[in-house]
Order: sequence, then C-alpha cells, then structure tokens
Amino acid sequence: MVTHLQIWRALDALAARRGLSPSGLARLAGLDPTTFNKSKRGSANGKLRWPSTESLAKVLTAAGIGLEDFVALTGEDHPVGRGRTRPVPLVGFAQAGQKGYFDDAGFPAGGGWEEIRFPDIADDRAYALEIAGDSMLPVYRDGDRILVSPSGSLRRGDRVVARTRAGEVMAKQLGRLTAQHVELKSFNAAYADLDFPMSEIAFIHRIVWVSQ
Repeated sequence: MVTHLQIWRALDALAARRGLSPSGLARLAGLDPTTFNKSKRGSANGKLRWPSTESLAKVLTAAGIGLEDFVALTGEDHPVGRGRTRPVPLVGFAQAGQKGYFDDAGFPAGGGWEEIRFPDIADDRAYALEIAGDSMLPVYRDGDRILVSPSGSLRRGDRVVARTRAGEVMAKQLGRLTAQHVELKSFNAAYADLDFPMSEIAFIHRIVWVSQ
C-alpha cells in the first residue's frame, strides 16, 4: 500500500532531482505554484490531503518520467530519494548516429563518450544523450540530457530512443510494436509519425530520466 507520506516524498525527490523546489515543479507542470506546498498536504484539523491524479499526470508529463518510475521514488531506500548518482557515458544526438558509438548489441562502445552524473538506476549499460534542435518539442528541448536504459522493458506509450540501421537516431513515443513493424510517434506536431519495418531498426531503448 502506498501511503500519503510516500507520495509527497516522491514529489519532493522528483523536484530535488530536477534542481527545483516543490513550487518550481508545480510551475514546470503548468500548475499553481502552491499546489505542492507543505501547507497543502494537510488541513488545520489534521486531515490528510493527497495530490490529485490530474496534477500528478501533469507532473509526470513535464518531468518526462512514467508512472512506474514515479512509484519507485516512493520507496525509502530508492537511490533517487537518497540523491545517489553515478557517472554514465554521454554523447550528442548527432554523434550517436555515427559509427563506432554503439556495438552490435546497441550498447555504448568506443572512446568518444564523455561522462555525466545521473540518478543511479539498475542498468549498468545506461547512457545519456544530449538533445539538439527543436524536433522533440515540447517534451525535450535543445540542450536537455536524457538518461536511456537499454535493459528497460518496452511498452506502448513509453518514451524511447530508436536508432535505424542507416544511423538515424531519434527520440519518440512508442506506438504499436510487433515482430515486423514499429510505430514511433513524434512529440512535435510539425513532424510526422514514423513506421519502420523491424528489419530497419538497430535498437529501441527506453528513456527513464531527463535533466533540463
């Protein structure tokens, strides 16, 4: 059972990981800045107040994480809650499409990677990519850095990084996925959704965090 304290602790941990106060997190999600204030978490008579499902949904969308990742933040011993980080390899989107940055299994390879500290997750192969351009607005902006998990399970609606065998790298929302085809939905309405035969896809990895 998830408790009132765990939900608010997860929101605080999410705000801290983004370098924000609870008020800043609320503003990021387009909410009233006081939505997550301490004073809103209980009434004068001691009655507990919970954040609404609508406000949580807006926060998860703005922060670029899924419900599963948010629930993980409710645990007392979760690394993000303790502020634990570790270095992961970092490369820009343009470089990621070049040869030599990933091995045949889709894992980071070669010596051209830099390092950046990100939340410690249970994936030794995790890596980071730096967003370039406006094709992923409004979800990801130029300069944002996303943490990617090659070992993460994939489900429809996940935000993912896909690389084609021709070397094109893109961040999209996963649509329908079968053994033959994959649908990739664009975040930016100015860019068309894409449909690829799986034979043209080198890998699809789940985005688990973003630093903005």
